[in-house]
Amino acid sequence: MSDQSPHYPPSVPLVVDALGRVMPADIDTTKPSVARVYDALLGGKDNFPADRAIADTLMALTPNGAQVPLYNRAVLGRGVRHMTNAGIRQFVDLGAGLPTVQNTHQVAQAIAPESTVVYVDNDPIVLAHGRALLAENDRTTVITADMREPDSVLADPDLLALIDFDQPVGLLLVAIIHHLNDDEDPGGLVRRYVDVLPSGSYVFLTHFVDGGAETAEIEKVMLGDLGTGRFRSFEEIRTYFDGLELLEPGVVYNPLWRPDPGDDVPNPLTLAAKIIGAGMGRKA
Repeated sequence: MSDQSPHYPPSVPLVVDALGRVMPADIDTTKPSVARVYDALLGGKDNFPADRAIADTLMALTPNGAQVPLYNRAVLGRGVRHMTNAGIRQFVDLGAGLPTVQNTHQVAQAIAPESTVVYVDNDPIVLAHGRALLAENDRTTVITADMREPDSVLADPDLLALIDFDQPVGLLLVAIIHHLNDDEDPGGLVRRYVDVLPSGSYVFLTHFVDGGAETAEIEKVMLGDLGTGRFRSFEEIRTYFDGLELLEPGVVYNPLWRPDPGDDVPNPLTLAAKIIGAGMGRKA
């Protein structure tokens, strides 16, 4: 989102880590964070030994595993470009994670500079970077909130300052729903957000795909050791688009979702290419 040093309001207690990084004091660096593990997989600098240990284990389990987050980041860009080219000018990115290349606002605003973007994440380090983002881009903001609490997210004043739910919205659920257990009713949560979207809105979702024995150990590390949730089948993932027009090519592995000309799509697909699937739906 930004390469500037984060800025914090005076009310936020700060600490300085061993590398001289200033951050909110309530960040527990001893426990791995989904956002920071993802950052480590992408080669970022905003992660800690606990995060890198998970990332290293995943790399050992997945040949060419560094491609997994790259495929996911690339499909995010293609999804945002599709929505922006279809006329969407406001986006809500749930579970946005840490800033890296091809962020939602960068992709959308490169096509339509007037686009507004709200990032939502429950990791305070994401908000830390958002402070720098706020200083440079008044059409983009970051809020700290848990997507499991849709009423709180949807009523947030900072979100409502940029998002008009009387106009079509692009809702992004990129690599977030698989972190929800079944008893948290992930389908019901998706519907709660979809219900507030007006006609003409789009929903873009990526999700870990259950590959049976091939992905069982990766699932244990990524969702068991790191947090919660589970990998799901394509059939289960498609249910999140119930009531929406599921756009072609449906829910498919990330590299197969509307690849750009010149994209390197492995044939046959590697395990790294089959870890995550993507799909997009339009609300009539």
